[in-house]
Amino acid sequence: MDDVETRELRYFVAVAEELHFGRAAVRLGIAQPPLSRAIRRLEHRMGVALLERTSRGNHLTEAGEVLLREARVALDAISAAVRRSRRAGAAQRSLVLAMKPGGDEGLLPRILAAYESEPDALPVEFAFSLGERAAMLRSGRADVGLLHHPQNDLQGLASEALSVERRVVALAEEHRLAACDSVCLADLAGETMPQWPEAVDRGPGPVVRDAGELMQLVALGRVVALVGESALDRPYRGVTYRAVRDAPPATLVVAWPEGSRSRHVAAFVRAARTAATHHSRA
Repeated sequence: MDDVETRELRYFVAVAEELHFGRAAVRLGIAQPPLSRAIRRLEHRMGVALLERTSRGNHLTEAGEVLLREARVALDAISAAVRRSRRAGAAQRSLVLAMKPGGDEGLLPRILAAYESEPDALPVEFAFSLGERAAMLRSGRADVGLLHHPQNDLQGLASEALSVERRVVALAEEHRLAACDSVCLADLAGETMPQWPEAVDRGPGPVVRDAGELMQLVALGRVVALVGESALDRPYRGVTYRAVRDAPPATLVVAWPEGSRSRHVAAFVRAARTAATHHSRA
């Protein structure tokens, strides 16, 4: 079988996601007849049917489901490789750090100071995000990140633990549990919890993408949220915090793409490890 081209994978993913050749053609910016012919050629070359075409619409076959899943991974990997290569060859190079605002547990000044002393250090740029840090690393938009486990999905990433933080629950000041000194997870049963875009297990609550949105929803009584106890250092009007006796802790990790051979990333990881050691001793 001849090698499948990247263009063919992009065409197939568009059709598989839309399940409609007309909408997929508009999305790709091409006419529908050549798109239909391209998918037919792809099926012929692979020797399997990818789509079941009926008068009631298009449906993926089992082979099509597999190709859709694998093609997304392959296309993301190609895009990431192009981004990383372009940035590696840029005249003004930098190290992009993905993190959420205030999500360093006080370690960032120590990490940056240690990193600047490394011979392979680059100027550091910050990419702030509450819910897409891991995706930034996988896609090549960031080189290294400060993430939290198990809240962030670390699939495809290497990581090293830096510190462990207890979690508290953020409540509206008028919430029924605000009168308690502390709570347990059972007390939160039935409460609406926010969902993070990168969470491994997504629930029915609203998806939040930044800290301001999260705190506004908490203050309005729309959600309650488990957050790291460092949130106590950043008060928000209408929000109060209570300890959760049996909540699993959040582990701050430094993460980077699996298989990375970057000297600059390795230097940052060493600096983060050194800063975490000094911080724990202090």
